[in-house]
Amino acid sequence: MKRAIILLAVCGLTTGAGAQTMYDALRYSEYDYYGTARTMAMGNAFTALGGDLGGIMINPAGSAVAGYSQVVLTPSVNIAVNNAQGTYFNGKPNGFERQTRRSAARFTLPSIGFTLNLETHRTRGLKNVSIGFVASGASYFNDNLRASGSNASTSFMGALAYNTSGWDISDLTISDPFRNSYAPWESIVGWEAGLISLYGPDSNTSEYIGTSEAYEFLGGDPNNLSNYSISQAGTLDQQYGRSVRGSRYEYLINMGMNFSDKFYFGFNIGITSLDYSYQDWIMEAAQNPSDFSLTFNNADGSVSETEFSDMNFNYRYNATGVGVYGKFGFIARPVAGLRVGGAIQTPTSTVIKEFWSYSAASYYTDSRFNAGSQSPEGEYRYRLVSPFRFNVGLAYTFGNFGLISADYEMCDYSGMRFRVTENDSESTFDADNADIREFMGASHMLRAGIEVKPLAALSVRAGYGRTTSPERYYEDNVKKAVKANKNSFSAGLGYSSAGSFFADLAFRATRYPDEYVYPYSDYIFDSEGGYFPSPEILNRKWMYDVMLTIGFRF
Repeated sequence: MKRAIILLAVCGLTTGAGAQTMYDALRYSEYDYYGTARTMAMGNAFTALGGDLGGIMINPAGSAVAGYSQVVLTPSVNIAVNNAQGTYFNGKPNGFERQTRRSAARFTLPSIGFTLNLETHRTRGLKNVSIGFVASGASYFNDNLRASGSNASTSFMGALAYNTSGWDISDLTISDPFRNSYAPWESIVGWEAGLISLYGPDSNTSEYIGTSEAYEFLGGDPNNLSNYSISQAGTLDQQYGRSVRGSRYEYLINMGMNFSDKFYFGFNIGITSLDYSYQDWIMEAAQNPSDFSLTFNNADGSVSETEFSDMNFNYRYNATGVGVYGKFGFIARPVAGLRVGGAIQTPTSTVIKEFWSYSAASYYTDSRFNAGSQSPEGEYRYRLVSPFRFNVGLAYTFGNFGLISADYEMCDYSGMRFRVTENDSESTFDADNADIREFMGASHMLRAGIEVKPLAALSVRAGYGRTTSPERYYEDNVKKAVKANKNSFSAGLGYSSAGSFFADLAFRATRYPDEYVYPYSDYIFDSEGGYFPSPEILNRKWMYDVMLTIGFRF
């Protein structure tokens, strides 16, 4: 299981650098239903209920249940809380050991829309037709993670040097290397900003050392780099940060039909809009700069001495996209009080455009040697096909006193696919799509809700939701599901006037699975295959939503 979570974290950190992963596909395909305050308070268990604009995204037939027209507006506050701390190795802290709690709040608009109910004036058959438009939040991306500590064993600069090794110095120094070289942009930025350099004999043109590291010649052939020992020169203070913002909205054109108050059918034409922004950064500073003494060769052949002070490295990524899909659903009332419902959503085709860039800087006790670098902005466009999903539900109403409802939803994420939109080869995404087929599977969503009306104008609500992870991993050649579930708990109140006005208030708390974050990769290995691990940060996240819906029925 840990192996699978590690894969998630490491792949997530490389997102957007011109290489898509199955976690990009998953991020843009998953749903965190919001809707209205009433639907959220009841866990969004609305497949069989209907009657609320927030449930139209879940089951399009719900618009025909109400029997009246309505308009709603739902503002909300979304708060993400992260608790992060480095894990231990061999019983000792291994970097980022300080426990850090950070929050991020944002104002959102989860739903706004209307439905119009049109009477046919028939007593049987098609009695009502509803048409409507709803803009609803499918996902909100909100994250603010910080971690800090000290480290005398590993560094980001050391990992960058290790990952750059094998690239000839000419690939990093040719004119406009970002466009004229195949070297990774992070390596080019690291070289230009003075975070890495060559070491050893003049014949070495492709093996690098971090500015935080020192090397020692052990004897023998000086041209044989295996005769050099590399280690960190001293203790560094480290800080890591990650910030995420964005949303995925769905604009729904809806039509619903009521047949004899017994059977309801509806469909949506959905247009998705994606806006996602990600940034992470790492800072490293010498606790004692004298431990990091450096010698610079000047152009005139002389040398200069200075000491390393601190550095920073930043990565930015943005994605925008537009997609389209269809959804069909029904609700039936076989007996008094009982409702059953179901819906199926077609695959969603989304064209996504990505942008990314890197920047870095290093500082020394002699400021003449300070250096910095900024990459150009990379750009790439592709198409993502998200798989179909279906949901079923049961609900029972107890007259005017209250109701209970339960939903089950399933989506098989192994059906996600990347497709090219440019003049690239159709085989561009073969490896990524193979990973999706191999390491993704079905995710199951369970939702339950209850509503009680102690007074004619007052409703009290509660709900629960559970989403299982679609990730898969192998253990002893047996494919297993990652046990990393997301759980949400919700409650709310509703007021309905004797006229047309109504208002609902809801609160939801969502506990996310534990996440392991890796600021940089492992790079210290021995000849027997062992290694000294780079830091691992355990992040525990809660998301809180406070939502108010105001509306009018007419």
